[in-house]
Amino acid sequence: WYQRRVRKQWYQRRVRGEVKQVKILGVIAMIDEGETDWKLVCIDRNDPMADSLSDIEDVEAKMPGILEATRDWFRIYKVPTGKPMNEFAYKGEWKNRDFANNVINETHGYWNALMSGQNAKINCANTTVTNSKSNISIDEASGVLGSQPEKSGDGPPVDASTQDHCFVSRTVPEKVCH
Repeated sequence: WYQRRVRKQWYQRRVRGEVKQVKILGVIAMIDEGETDWKLVCIDRNDPMADSLSDIEDVEAKMPGILEATRDWFRIYKVPTGKPMNEFAYKGEWKNRDFANNVINETHGYWNALMSGQNAKINCANTTVTNSKSNISIDEASGVLGSQPEKSGDGPPVDASTQDHCFVSRTVPEKVCH
């Protein structure tokens, strides 16, 4: 699974930050706190199942129920913290590979515009995008970080209700979860 970074892959765990070649299969548009949060479905190109999966329909055919279970998880995963269930655009339908690639290309265009300095309202200072107008040296970045005020205290107390564990069993029809 992919959300601008790999969330879960079917055959082998990945290390956070690891870059892999993947095949895009589809996407779902989750609405998270009022904003669209695209959840991309992909598979590692080296996965033994990669040759048999080319589009979102193949996922349902080869692994029945995994898309429904994944949508359910994205819908409820913040509920134990006291937040409401997430909703989905497009009636919660998984969109195909072509739709997903359009989302990726559009989002990448926004990122390129941001890195080229076309949005002066956002500070894009970075040490890794060497062709960006906001690229700074490691020494400059260290200076920025060093100029931040020291942390004071431990922050607000943690609400005990956010520390609860929750188990959800799919024993109800889809329409009840909306």
